Amino acid sequence: MRVRLVMWFLVLALLMAGVFIFGMQKSFSGGWAEAARPMLTDYADRLVAEIGTPPDVARAQALAQRLPISIRIVGPTVNWDSNPDQRAGPWRHEREFSEDRWFVRPTADGHRIVFGWAPRIWQGAPHAIGWFTLAALLLLVVLVYAAVSRLLRPLIDIREGAERFGRGEFAQPIPVRRRDDLGDLAQRINTMAHDIQGMLDAKRALLLALSHELRSPLTRARLNAELLPDTPEGAAERDALLRDLNEMRDLISDLLESERLASPHAALQREPVDLAALIREVAAELPHGESVTLDLSANLPPRPLDRTRMRLLVRNLLDNALRYSAGAPQPPRVSLEAEGAGVRLDVRDFGPGVDDAQLEHLTEPFYRTDSARQRATGGVGLGMYLCRLVAEAHGGSLQVRNAHPGLVIAVRLA
Repeated sequence: MRVRLVMWFLVLALLMAGVFIFGMQKSFSGGWAEAARPMLTDYADRLVAEIGTPPDVARAQALAQRLPISIRIVGPTVNWDSNPDQRAGPWRHEREFSEDRWFVRPTADGHRIVFGWAPRIWQGAPHAIGWFTLAALLLLVVLVYAAVSRLLRPLIDIREGAERFGRGEFAQPIPVRRRDDLGDLAQRINTMAHDIQGMLDAKRALLLALSHELRSPLTRARLNAELLPDTPEGAAERDALLRDLNEMRDLISDLLESERLASPHAALQREPVDLAALIREVAAELPHGESVTLDLSANLPPRPLDRTRMRLLVRNLLDNALRYSAGAPQPPRVSLEAEGAGVRLDVRDFGPGVDDAQLEHLTEPFYRTDSARQRATGGVGLGMYLCRLVAEAHGGSLQVRNAHPGLVIAVRLA
């Protein structure tokens, strides 16, 4: 927008300058030319008289040296030009020999004397004026750009503030630089962001409180279910009840962990962790984890990581890959390698994959693809969200892409 405004300003300035110059030129060429014509005609007649009849070349040459004019004599006996090497000049065109031009004067013996400006006038013209004009124009462009930038700075602040608020960063409000409509708009957006932050904090506090309060009765219910008589008649119902209670326990744990990691004050308990050994350990604990293909670089040094959160990340990624590899031609594959100063962990399954339009939503909370709506194949949509939070808490990132077949989840840790 700033560039467009500056360009419009320059175009308007050039148009105004052109109109002004055209009008002044017409004004001077009209009225002033008519007023000056008698004086110029009289002056040309005096010069012709001084040259003499027939024209005296010596006198004409003396006049050309004394005055800033060029003289050309054309006739039956004398043909002379004060600037024979100069091809430029108003008399070089046939139209300039018209009798109504003051610089073309006939003599009584049939000669024509043509007057014009001497080339040394243009050669001695101050060329610095052109460069000064160009520098002034460039300085004007810089000043206008600075003024437009200052004028649009509140809009840039509002755009940057909206982007921060969209990412959930409410610590830095939009600066209110002026007391006008834009300043009032920035203040209102700050108030809206403060209200949104309050609602998000209240939602987070409610989820944490509910999760904490649900843990106690859930633990008691699970304990009572385990104490039920283990008879053949009630074994199926008892196992189903324990399975549902375990799912509720995992859900509450994931909710608590997601709220802790989403907090800007999330604390990590870092310690040196052998990531390759951790991956092997988690894979051995999962059902069918022995089928996972492990391609882990050797001699990777331990990294300062939160062991509990990294176990959560690896467990969720492997569990997700195993769940969607049922019936796939190949088992999931896990690779770990150094990447610059960090490491990169890739987990790939060979399942059906997802639509490209759904990839960017896979790491959102409570999002499940259309193919994962069944409880047998999909959870509540917190697993990938937790993985992203764990990676970002460690200063890394998580990306998902289709591998055709299957998905590749790439985790980069700094």
